[in-house]
Order: sequence, then C-alpha cells, then structure tokens
Amino acid sequence: MNFLSHFYFDRNSEDPHVVLGAVLPDLIKNARKDWNLHPERNADLLKSNFENSILKGWKRHITIDRHFHNSRFFTKHTTDIKRAIVPALKNSVVRPSFLAHISLELMLDSALITENQVQTADFYSSLRQSDREAVNSFLTLNRIQDTTHFFNFLDKFIQSNYLESYRESANIMFALNRICMRIWKDPLTEIEMLNLGDILNNYHQSLLGNYLDIFEEINVRLIES
Repeated sequence: MNFLSHFYFDRNSEDPHVVLGAVLPDLIKNARKDWNLHPERNADLLKSNFENSILKGWKRHITIDRHFHNSRFFTKHTTDIKRAIVPALKNSVVRPSFLAHISLELMLDSALITENQVQTADFYSSLRQSDREAVNSFLTLNRIQDTTHFFNFLDKFIQSNYLESYRESANIMFALNRICMRIWKDPLTEIEMLNLGDILNNYHQSLLGNYLDIFEEINVRLIES
C-alpha cells in the first residue's frame, strides 16, 4: 500500500510518531534505495516513548502490507489491471506486473482522497509534528548515518504536497511514469502514456464502488491480531 492507504488506518491517531512510523518504510526507500532498516531487531535500544511509537507504526506498516499483498482483492485487481495494460506495453521495457501493482496502490490513494476518507492536510500535519530528535535517534540506532539527507528529503516531501495531486485521477499516470523512470531509462513513450492513462482511468472509476472492502478487511485483521 502507498502513503495515504497506510495513513487511513491511523488517520484518527493523536500520536504523530505512530503516523510517521506507519509510512517510514516507504519514506526511507524513496529517500535512498539502498537503505534497509530492520528496527524490530533493535527494539531494546530505543530510549523514548517517541521512538517506541515510531517502531509501533513501522510494525503496523509491515503487517498491513502483508495482509494487503496476500488478499484476494490484491490478486484479483492486479491480475485484471495487468491483463488490461499488456497490449499497451508490448513495446515497452516496463513490466506489466510491476505497473499493475503500483497502479492499484495509487488508485487506492486517489480514491481515499476523492471520497474524503482521508485528508492530505492531516497527513502532512502529523509528519510535521513528529519530534526530529526522536526520528534522528531512531534512524541512527538503525545504522542510518546520513540523517541530514533523510530530513532534507522529508522536508521536500512535505512542502511539495505532492500526494494532493492524486485527487485528479489523470495525475496517476504522471506519478507512475516518475516511478518507472527510477528503474528504467525512457520507460514510456507519450503514446504509451496516453493509452495507459485511458485504460487506468477507466479501471479507477470501476474500482470506486468496492475499494473500501480491502480497508475493512485489513482493519478487522488488525483488531483480531
């Protein structure tokens, strides 16, 4: 799941450190692809309640992603999206399975915004409220030495308000192309982007009727665990 989908489960939390922790795995990977954290292995080294809240959010992220990727919802929709986009990618280096996976996650984020299930202002506000010293300590304990690089990335991430652009489904294709460009050089032509945009926009509209099912399913699993 993407940023706002993870935020959905903690949107009513009064602890900004839980919210930060819930999206920190993705923030870390976006800041630097080669950073790999396993904070659960260093839980006994955490010194403050803030740091432990970050770890709590981190663990929720891992649990939620596991439930999502093992769900029938994920299997069905990634399969259907892949089938729909394969013809448009026949001359592209982009893997249809990869694009289907990322497309579904961005569609869910977009749906949450347009249906007013989450507010990006609340999300960014929680990130701003997190204690920088606690975050710095959390990262340092987990062998991230260049914390300045992370905080520079985080500040730009917050200031850009980029996730608000998902309110317009047409922007999903722009976001997808940016993600693909991190992996492949010249991944999509303008014609491919136009064709994919039409396909994915139509799929996104069809998804709006039942997209909350997966959130309700995961929420039940979180309560039961």
